[in-house]
Amino acid sequence: MSVPTTNEKPSPIDPPPEQSSLSEQIEASYSKIGLTTAHFGIVAMVLFGVFFDAVEQNAVGITGPLLRESWGLGGTEIGLLNTATFTAVALGRILAGAVMDRFGRRTLLGANLLVFAFGSLLCAFAPNYEVLVGARFLVGLGLGGEIAVAVIMLSEFFSAKHRGTAVGMINVAAAGLGNMLAPLFGVIVFAIFTGDDRWRWLFGLLVLPALAVVFYRRSLPETPRFLAATGRVAEANTVINRLAQGKLRGTLDSELQYLNIDTSVDDHAAPRARWTEMFGRRYRRSTLALGIAVCMSYAAQISMLTLIPVILTERGMSISSALWYTLVMQSGSLIGALTAALIARKLPRKVTLTGGAVLGIVAGLGFGFFATSIGLVLFFGALFNFSVIILNTTIWLFAPEQYPTRIRGLATSVILALGSLSGGLFPLIAGAVLDSSGVGAMFGMLAGLFIVCAIAVQFPKETFGQPMPEDG
Repeated sequence: MSVPTTNEKPSPIDPPPEQSSLSEQIEASYSKIGLTTAHFGIVAMVLFGVFFDAVEQNAVGITGPLLRESWGLGGTEIGLLNTATFTAVALGRILAGAVMDRFGRRTLLGANLLVFAFGSLLCAFAPNYEVLVGARFLVGLGLGGEIAVAVIMLSEFFSAKHRGTAVGMINVAAAGLGNMLAPLFGVIVFAIFTGDDRWRWLFGLLVLPALAVVFYRRSLPETPRFLAATGRVAEANTVINRLAQGKLRGTLDSELQYLNIDTSVDDHAAPRARWTEMFGRRYRRSTLALGIAVCMSYAAQISMLTLIPVILTERGMSISSALWYTLVMQSGSLIGALTAALIARKLPRKVTLTGGAVLGIVAGLGFGFFATSIGLVLFFGALFNFSVIILNTTIWLFAPEQYPTRIRGLATSVILALGSLSGGLFPLIAGAVLDSSGVGAMFGMLAGLFIVCAIAVQFPKETFGQPMPEDG
């Protein structure tokens, strides 16, 4: 696929037909433009942030054995740290969804990372467990908004042909590279710093890349779909020209008319998102089904991330060995994210989700009852992560495709927030089952979550290969 350079002048285009909606005009413009260097710049700016978010999401699991040793925490108390984090992630996503549909997608990205950075710094200096729980809640507020906005922004910058791969790349950076390299980050930090409090350095060092990303994103534009939906059609046309010419900054060579500026005001009235609409007759089925599916998927994923280092250290491994083995298992996340991004161009969403859930059932039962050697532990652990990231990545893509622009941010954020809330609460249950009944019972329970997920994903409407929906 060819990629225009930033010096290539746009070719003349036919004027947009007056009878077509702005959504149709944007989709036609995206299809005509294809992919340019501006698209890759936007993806890079989004992915750098979600990568460090993923590292932060693994921080409790990485530091858990040290916190258990120095503060005497049990599995339930370590689970509570993630409960605080992901409960706040859920709240952050809901707030972000409401704000981004009213004030824009771009505005929230910098604010989210600043909140996250402050929370990480507070974690580093927490004097006791109670303060650490509160700091993790603050971190979660920033994390929740970041992923929600990233999913919406990338879904709105690309045509139907490329949207699946673009959104899938979020999890390549987050659940793939982020989850896989997070244990390596822990190994490096714990090798450089010694003492019972070396976990503090891990939290503190995450502040620096977050601040760097805020600066790097200063040239990120607002999405044309949001600008058009709020009546700023001329601005949307300018952004499309920047995409076409590969120029996110600087003066454009010329500006062509991709959008009909005189389109009826009703076509781009300011959005008025209502909480009840996503549960109304038109969208209820998709909202409930995807909400259930993401709850099951996140509950399985976060339980695994939180407790696997504890499980490995309880089997006699050192913390460094446990983190290295966790890294190997997290390679499944990277492969899963890449696979989901690639097959999004080829397979219907429901087929991908059903296949991921079936693999999750196999992985959960295999880890819980057949992983009697380190080789099988690594294999089933990697397969578990592979399947759960297939699910998460595809749900992130599937959810925005169900709703029009005016409620897309809010509805998608609510669905993702339900997943985060489930991911925050379920490690408490998983930790308690681990403490009382062992690894087999815990992973048997996680396999049951994938069964429910496989059923739920059959109910939303299929959106593969279709343009983003709008009212009318």
